[in-house]
This record gives sequence, structure tokens and C-alpha cells, in this order.
Amino acid sequence: MSVGVVIVAAGSGSRLGASVPKAFVLVGGRPLLEYAVRAALSARPAAVVVAAPASHVDEALDLVEPLSREHGIPVQVVPGGAERGDSVLAGVRWLPEACDVVLVHDAARAFTPSEVFERVAAAVTEAVPAVVPVLPVVDTVKVVDAEGFVVSTPDRAALRIVQTPQGFRRDVLLAAHAAHGSLATDDAGLVELLGLRVGTVPGDPAAYKITSPADLAHAERLVDHRG
Repeated sequence: MSVGVVIVAAGSGSRLGASVPKAFVLVGGRPLLEYAVRAALSARPAAVVVAAPASHVDEALDLVEPLSREHGIPVQVVPGGAERGDSVLAGVRWLPEACDVVLVHDAARAFTPSEVFERVAAAVTEAVPAVVPVLPVVDTVKVVDAEGFVVSTPDRAALRIVQTPQGFRRDVLLAAHAAHGSLATDDAGLVELLGLRVGTVPGDPAAYKITSPADLAHAERLVDHRG
């Protein structure tokens, strides 16, 4: 199977208090998007496409073009849409038709190791058309009602934290978006609504999502530690 990667980078970054879109916030002097694209390219896909804010397409192109030449892999930038699903579809439509497996990744998970991309891609098959990387839940989780009272305590042994990239057979991803594009918080959730099975592979703590100033500070420490 041929693998293509869509990196969703159209988030506003408002929760970070940033004056630029989240993917262009600097960590260690480099935009988050650069780390995300480098990780994807290190997994050696056939192609990568970045769905960037329309206001920052040229800036994204300037960033990815040298990375594309360095790795010898085509990288394109397309304008993202108003909703996450619009950005995913814009990216998938650019990928070469030969890319029958699509990995959808969030630029906000900029430090996801390339090994996670590889694990997800390898697990997508005809029988398992969707795969997500996961981590076990270590804290006790409570279900609460509208008034804040505990309703139940689910067994955390059956719970997982879901990360990206999420991998899909291309035809299944497109069918899921066509049928339920605005009804789920992640792409795997759309596949679930089709009644299809979603597999899992081990994720990685480094693949956490950067959403708050504290997350950004942690990312700075991570970059400092890596040198």
C-alpha cells in the first residue's frame, strides 16, 4: 500500500494566547509545523500535504519546500477549511490517487515520533480500515451529570487516550466524511459511525497535543532536552 499524510494545521491558537495560528507558534526558535512535517517525512510516506490557514499558505510553503527537497518527498500546502473536516478533505483530494492509505495528523501533536506514523500505517489493512494510536488511561475517570455529581466510574482498563496520526483506507475515510462529516470529534469517530471496526496501536507520550501555555512550556523543555 502507498501511504500519504495529511497534516491539519489550520487551528487558530487562541487557547495559547498566540498572535499567529497554532502551527506557526515557535518552539526552540522553529514553528510547530516544521517539527510535525519532519516527523511525517521521516516515516517515508509517498507524499505529505499540509492544510494551512488560508492567511498562511505562502508562509507554510516557504517552510515545507526545503524539507521536501531534503527528504526527496513531495510536500504540498493547501488552504484549510472552516471546519476540521473541510481541511482533511482538502488534503486528501490533493494526495496522489496511488495513496490508498491516508494518515491524518494534527500539527499540534508536533513531537509525535516517526515510529508512531509507521506503526499506524502498517496496521491499516483491508480487514482493519481504520487505526488509531492510543495510550492507557492511568487516572480514575468519573462520569458526572449536569449538576456535577458523579453518575458512574467506568473501568479504566477498557479506556484509552487517542492520539494522531490516525490511519485509514482512503476510500473508507472519504465515505465516512461524506456520510457523517460534521458529527464526530475525530476522523476515527466518523468511521465508527459507518459501523466499521477501528484498530489500535501503541501511541507515545511525546505525541501529546499542544493546546495551552503549559503545553507549550513543556514543548520548550522537550526541545531543550533533545538539544
